[in-house]
Amino acid sequence: MSEPLLFDLGNRAPTTRTLALRIRDEGASAALDQAQLRADAARYQEITCRSALNGVKGMPFNWTLNPYRGCTHACHYCFARRYQTQFELGPGDEFSSVIFVKTNLVEVLRKELDHHSWKREQVAVGTATDPYQPIEGHYKLTRGALEALNHGRTPIGLVTKGPMVVRDRDILADMCKRAGATVYLSVPTVDEAAWSALEPGTAHPLQRLRAVRQLRDAGVNVGVLMAPVVPGFMTRPQQLEATVKAIADHGAAFVGANVMFLKEGTRDHFLGFIRSEFPHMVEGFEKLYAGPYAPPGYVASIRAMVSTLQKRYDLEPRGKEHTRGNGEEAGETANEKAACEQAAFKW
Repeated sequence: MSEPLLFDLGNRAPTTRTLALRIRDEGASAALDQAQLRADAARYQEITCRSALNGVKGMPFNWTLNPYRGCTHACHYCFARRYQTQFELGPGDEFSSVIFVKTNLVEVLRKELDHHSWKREQVAVGTATDPYQPIEGHYKLTRGALEALNHGRTPIGLVTKGPMVVRDRDILADMCKRAGATVYLSVPTVDEAAWSALEPGTAHPLQRLRAVRQLRDAGVNVGVLMAPVVPGFMTRPQQLEATVKAIADHGAAFVGANVMFLKEGTRDHFLGFIRSEFPHMVEGFEKLYAGPYAPPGYVASIRAMVSTLQKRYDLEPRGKEHTRGNGEEAGETANEKAACEQAAFKW
């Protein structure tokens, strides 16, 4: 028998679209009146989804899967903050304090994987919100999804900052032997000051790296993404070397890196945070990010340092950064580009 849900809404949980319309028409307070407030000060709203697999275009993968919307990791640079505006919610505190839980995701996923049209293409898990944020310990939607994907012999790539991923090393190891699976632990830096300032809700970087070691020992193909590397907080040569060395010491199969970008919504939140907490850095960030991306020369210099360190510590440069042209690529939506660039790896 499955575990009871965290709370009982009485009726079937609303769909994403229904809830978005309610928030638009009634405001967040009224529309989210049944969201459960937990000890972590976040509110959790159960919703139902009509599809578990989301088709995307213009990226190295065609399908994504995200059991949750919003994330209590509360990383100030997170590119997904701007997606919360689709719910008429702000990209600031509401991104990390209002979490949508797709309670029927596993059921819907199984049906999609069993459909005769499914071609067992690769699925990217955790592209828009962390599948192993703390609430996963209760709902176990990510584990259920992995079980379904494994049963359906579907290959995956999974990105997370959550050490809870080691709970599912049995499934992930089996997936590696069957259809294929790669896990990417996000560890932008091991610098204590940068971590505590920019990633307030995440586990300590070394705890994440210990998860890398445990997954490797279990036979999982796992590496690290230094994504995003945040200028001014993580980019001194000694900081970059300390991070790459720690990644190597914990047995990562590969490492990739990408410099932070700031698009609408996320940009407003991040620069507001800098103005409040690090006012002496405002001018520098405004100059460096006149647009959503840091200048190509600056990005190239960071990548060159990381490349040198990869060779020094004998790490496979598996994470190929995606580059941009002068203009936006035709047919590629902003959401798709953000997910691809932030992940910063080649599937």
